[in-house]
Amino acid sequence: MTQRHRIRRRDLCLGSFLLAGASAAGGQSVPRQEAGFEALFDGTSLRGWKQQPRTLSRPSLGKWTVENGVIIGAQDPPRVGSYLVTEGTFEDFELQIEANPDWPADTGIMLRTVAQGNVGFQVHVDHRPHGDIGGYYGNGLAGFRANAYALNAEKGKDGRLLRLVAEEIGDLAARVPLDFVAPAAVFLKIWKPAGWNHFRVRSVGALPYLTTWINGEKISELDTAKIKLPGYDPKAVLEKIGRTGHIALEVHDNDAQMGNDRWGPGALCRWRNISIRKLPEGSPNN
Repeated sequence: MTQRHRIRRRDLCLGSFLLAGASAAGGQSVPRQEAGFEALFDGTSLRGWKQQPRTLSRPSLGKWTVENGVIIGAQDPPRVGSYLVTEGTFEDFELQIEANPDWPADTGIMLRTVAQGNVGFQVHVDHRPHGDIGGYYGNGLAGFRANAYALNAEKGKDGRLLRLVAEEIGDLAARVPLDFVAPAAVFLKIWKPAGWNHFRVRSVGALPYLTTWINGEKISELDTAKIKLPGYDPKAVLEKIGRTGHIALEVHDNDAQMGNDRWGPGALCRWRNISIRKLPEGSPNN
């Protein structure tokens, strides 16, 4: 959990608001926000968020609910995903969020995205065979992928997920190098299978420099202004997404190629304790 800081009047009011939300959610404990962070989720409702379809050709708003202080995302109808998008927009920021996805569930955290949630930078939470957690993807931005290894699951005889294991990545034409990546062994040591995992994501710059920590360990960095890839024009990308953007959570569609390996029947993704700290322009990357 977060370190204690001296409580200012504004933080005290925010803490009271969060505790009230926790009581309404069945007594669920909500950690006190770090100084300077503001809650994006009140613990009881989707106020401040908007459901959006993944594509206008399949205009499902998905199934997003709140239970016991947790946002739960599911496919609805089956095999069709959606986004949950903040109504507010953000420039430079640090985001904190906890995730607990089922296996398999192809989800992620969208940053600097458009209002529909389908174009922007994504922090992968691909909790599925051959997936990636903590790398990055350019949704509608030349489809770049920035990751150093893939993941798979080791299961018990009863089919229960025991742990994640690393595997090599196949050839990807749109793969770009990360500016920093923790070894797979480091990630596997800190990741909690079938439990809650804390993400902290920092985004600074017109075309953002992205840094992701998971459970307190720095996992990856990517300078999106320096990506070299056919079809990725930094100037055009900035014109497309703008200097500020929304934050979104994802439920992925299934597809013919991966079938149920992308999103298992009845699978859920869960999110809680979502807060953001706005940063002044020119803030350092770390």
